Amino acid sequence: MELRGDKIVLRSVADGDAEILEGVVREPEVAAWWSPPDGYESMLAVVFEGEVIGAVQFDEETDPEFRRAGIDIFLTARHHGKGLGTDTVRTLARWLVRERGHHRLTIDPAAANSAAIRCYGKVGFKPVGIMRAYARNHRTGAWQDGLLMDLLADELA
Repeated sequence: MELRGDKIVLRSVADGDAEILEGVVREPEVAAWWSPPDGYESMLAVVFEGEVIGAVQFDEETDPEFRRAGIDIFLTARHHGKGLGTDTVRTLARWLVRERGHHRLTIDPAAANSAAIRCYGKVGFKPVGIMRAYARNHRTGAWQDGLLMDLLADELA
C-alpha cells in the first residue's frame, strides 16, 4: 500500500523500518505521548524525502450502525512543526473517506498535547469532549485525560 500526500508518502512498514521507528518512539518529545508498541507491522511508515520519519495507524469499526475509523500518528521531533503531521493525517483521512467509505473519523490525543490538537484541527477535526482519566501515562503510571476529536467526511479540509 502506498498513499501520496503533498509532502509525504505513506507506505507499508518494510524490513528495517522497525528499528528506525523504535528510535523515533523513544525520543523524549515523542515518548511523552506514545508508549512503544508491541510491533509496527500494522502501521504505515511516514516517508519524507526518502527517509522514514514516523508512522501512522488506523483502526476501523465496521458495524454498520457505528461505522467509523480512528487515526494515531507519531513523527520524529526533528520534523515537528513543518506541516508533515498535518499532511500525514490529511492523506490518511482522505483515503479512509474516499476509498474505505467512512463518513466519520476520530482521533484522541492527550488533552495536554496542544501541538497534536492544533495539527488535527488544521485537517478539520473538531473537539467533541474530554475523556477523563482516559489513558495511562506509560512513564509515570498516572491516568491522563484525552481529547476526543472527530471529523465528518464533508468537513475534510
